Amino acid sequence: MIGRLLALALVAATSPALAETLVLKPARVFDGVDPRPHENWSVLIEGDRIAAAGPSVTAQPGARVIELPGMTLMPGMIEGHSHLFLHPYNETLWDDQVLHEPLALRTARAVVHAEKTLKAGFTTERDLGTEGAGFADAGLKKAIDEGIVPGPRLLVATKAIVARGAYGPKGFEAGVAIPQGAQEVAGVDETIRAVRDQIAGGATVVKFYADYHWGKGEPTLATLSQSELDAGVAAAHDAGREVAVHATTPEGMRRAVRAGADTIEHGYGGTVEVFRLMKQRGVALCATLAASEAYARYFEKWDGREPAPESVQENRRSLQLARKEGVAICMGGDVGVYTHGQNWLEMDAMQRTGMPAADVLISATSGNARIFHLTDRGAIRPGLLADLVAVEGDPTRDVTTVRNVRLVVKGGTVVVAP
Repeated sequence: MIGRLLALALVAATSPALAETLVLKPARVFDGVDPRPHENWSVLIEGDRIAAAGPSVTAQPGARVIELPGMTLMPGMIEGHSHLFLHPYNETLWDDQVLHEPLALRTARAVVHAEKTLKAGFTTERDLGTEGAGFADAGLKKAIDEGIVPGPRLLVATKAIVARGAYGPKGFEAGVAIPQGAQEVAGVDETIRAVRDQIAGGATVVKFYADYHWGKGEPTLATLSQSELDAGVAAAHDAGREVAVHATTPEGMRRAVRAGADTIEHGYGGTVEVFRLMKQRGVALCATLAASEAYARYFEKWDGREPAPESVQENRRSLQLARKEGVAICMGGDVGVYTHGQNWLEMDAMQRTGMPAADVLISATSGNARIFHLTDRGAIRPGLLADLVAVEGDPTRDVTTVRNVRLVVKGGTVVVAP
């Protein structure tokens, strides 16, 4: 009996607070779909869902009314490319994080990263690989889902899949087994097995590396063969998992698109021909501009002034070309390369590359929801999850205002109060 009471007390202590009936009254509402905000709208939340939104919403008896003067209410933002188990490379290099940081340390840090991300207004996050931390992201996802720790709703890729010999850490005696930042495969059978291993370990999305550099200082080349990618993507899709593919060369991108990838990550070397193929096949681009800018600051000593280094310019040109060809754009910055909680850096970079502020906001809300097939979020309309954020000012005019978060609601529960 005592054990049962203790168990009930533990559940009560770790469960999220019950959602209230809320009426949110901002200056305007960006609904995630219409680029023009709706002035003088209110939003009614009942339980964990949006019950009503519009100019005539009235407070229900007993509802908690939250006034948000001067603020824009918008859907909770969706981060499309992150690594919760990494921290900025100017703090600790990637090799040292993979080889020297204990798993318990990395997990504790990831818990903090998840909370910072949620408080920054990102209520959903696609985490594309633990980089040497095994299946720990699946455990973190479960802890968040069960209300043990705060964080965004997670899509997790666990270990990612790479061609044998084409990832890292590198530079050690060839006969010594070195822990890798991803799962290595060679051949179709191993690729299919790796997909199923990761799904068994909790992966809700599968990530491949279509290209990489085989040795230090070598150019990036296609690594996984077309047949390996074809088989791996098919196995993932058969299991109901979407597929993200790291690809920065035209050939790597072509192979990934032909295999049926759902998103291409980075795409720095994309060409007109490749982007037209992506548009034809419905494959989205996650450009990760903020990661390129962070690398330039860390390793090329860029101070942020223009003209930017060629590595940054190449990434910008790629995004511009993809947009010109009508490719769907995923908002995802490869956060982890830079500081978690500053996910908005990618949105800043997208706007500076010429993407209108409202289009950036749509990409970070309903756009990512559509790309990731998340039909229960990404917009403000009745029946969807009550994942909402209020920011100072009007981000449809200047997206940099999304860093000024004043309210975060996840599943109808207030996480950050004004």
